[in-house]
Amino acid sequence: MVIASVVVTGLIGGALGTPPGVLPQRMIVGDMGQTFGFHLPASVLDVYRPAELVLFGLGGVVIAVLGALLPAGWAARARTATALRTE
Repeated sequence: MVIASVVVTGLIGGALGTPPGVLPQRMIVGDMGQTFGFHLPASVLDVYRPAELVLFGLGGVVIAVLGALLPAGWAARARTATALRTE
């Protein structure tokens, strides 16, 4: 249950975190090219394919699940009465 509860949070975090993570890459590479007088084509700036962007989004789920493993292990080993008292 602990791990299942963080999946939605991980999906939302991955979906919200991917665009702000990709945007600076595009801006920085474009600015670096302009600094040296180059106009970089879109093929140089758009280095991430849609499948990779989906993987970035799913990375939020992986991070959330890894973060929930310790509390999930504790909850699995705890006695029922102890676990209910901590709720």
